[in-house]
Amino acid sequence: MLNRAPIENGPQDGGHLPDLNPHLSDPVPPQVYEAPQMARVDRWIAAAGEWLARNQRSVMAVQWGIVGIYVLLVVVPAFLPPPARTAHIWTNLTLFAQFAFWGIWWPFVLVSMVMVGRLWCGVLCPEGALSETASRKGRGRSTPGWVKWKMWPFVAFVLTTVYGQMLSVYQYPKPALLILGGSTVAAIGIGYMYGRNKRVWCKYLCPVNGVFGLLSKLSPLHYRIDRDAWDASPKPAVRLNCAPMVPIRTMKGASTCHMCGRCAGFRDSVALSRRTPGSEIVHVAGFQTKPWETWLIVFGLLGVAAGAFHWASSAYFIAGKQAAAEWLVDNGIMWPITGHAPWWVLTNYPDLNDVMSPLDGAMLLTYLAIVALVFGGAIMLFLAAAGRLLARPFDGATMGAIWRQRTHHLAQALIPIAGSIVFLGLFATTASILKADGIRLTFVPTVENIIMALAATWSVALAWRICGLYTGSRGRQVLAAALMLGAIGAGVAAWALPY
Repeated sequence: MLNRAPIENGPQDGGHLPDLNPHLSDPVPPQVYEAPQMARVDRWIAAAGEWLARNQRSVMAVQWGIVGIYVLLVVVPAFLPPPARTAHIWTNLTLFAQFAFWGIWWPFVLVSMVMVGRLWCGVLCPEGALSETASRKGRGRSTPGWVKWKMWPFVAFVLTTVYGQMLSVYQYPKPALLILGGSTVAAIGIGYMYGRNKRVWCKYLCPVNGVFGLLSKLSPLHYRIDRDAWDASPKPAVRLNCAPMVPIRTMKGASTCHMCGRCAGFRDSVALSRRTPGSEIVHVAGFQTKPWETWLIVFGLLGVAAGAFHWASSAYFIAGKQAAAEWLVDNGIMWPITGHAPWWVLTNYPDLNDVMSPLDGAMLLTYLAIVALVFGGAIMLFLAAAGRLLARPFDGATMGAIWRQRTHHLAQALIPIAGSIVFLGLFATTASILKADGIRLTFVPTVENIIMALAATWSVALAWRICGLYTGSRGRQVLAAALMLGAIGAGVAAWALPY
């Protein structure tokens, strides 16, 4: 006997712009009949979600174990002497912590978002656990408006990324403790002040919340909500606590869900389910368009983050710095070249022959701004052109609103490339740490090219599907997709700039 597969969430209600898309009036893909073995897979996946719901004490124990590892890798090395030149990863805690945290921990946290959604956030993240614990025992005030500012995911990511580069956060333990430890202290403080048993910090202020939300849209797993079953079930005696404050009944997709499993089986209507990878981008994101997501994708990940990972090796940065230094010398202005600042303002480790001058800092900021504006601006032009091509007037919506919605939706197709840039930047850090320890990974360039090629192909496929949603004309779809190839090419070029 054949069984129906779970229906993927669609944007049929609860979205932000339900009247701007006549082509998506029935957005839920047709039901597909699948073989019994696939039905068993569905049951196993749902059972995994229910196991999490039944074993929250074990989850909490794991979270506190991760907190201990976090302290060992981030806090302890900051109070140890610098490693000797003969030290190795396996003989020195500082070097081991650098490799484990930046070389393994963070790259594969990003991979986990694509593979299993935001399971890291709900089950493993130390900041989330500490913030929720503080909220449980805190003052429980209502969340103020400034915390809910919609642009925080973009602004917090950019500020953290830029500040980390100024301090050389990947190379030294004190900057890592300052930035990550400061974030953790802020998470605890926000948790103590606002909400009750909630993760206010995670929902609004976490610097990587936006990035994690974007990447989780690619995941093949999500918690599917059966609205009919929810409405038909009797109201439970115990109220469900969703720590990240997701409106579960109307939840679409996985970008805001922390995958903690607490809601699995609730009212016999919530189940961990599989879906087509990227289906949320195609079928849900169009009705949940958020301008800050476009800013984060285009100017944050494809701009600032891309520049942050390759500025030191960029011939353009070196040439610009040299030209600026020559002009300063010719005009007798020496302090930007010879001056220095405390390590918590600019990198300053003279014993290790690593000092960033005010000129270095100014050129770094200038370079990141130029990369973001040039490549981000080019990408936005292609997106806007494709969005205009797909914006057709119809009753009840202005042309400008339709155009903006199409443009923001098309930007979501760039998520695979944007996520790959961040992963490859951290992967390059992994290779650099190993190289400094005498271990050379000669295959790294090949792997990087393969990953970027696959990401670009995925973005092309998503762009083609999104364009097809908004027009019945194959010619118009082809033209819009061709413009999207320009946006995708600009994103790849931002990554390949120093090569």
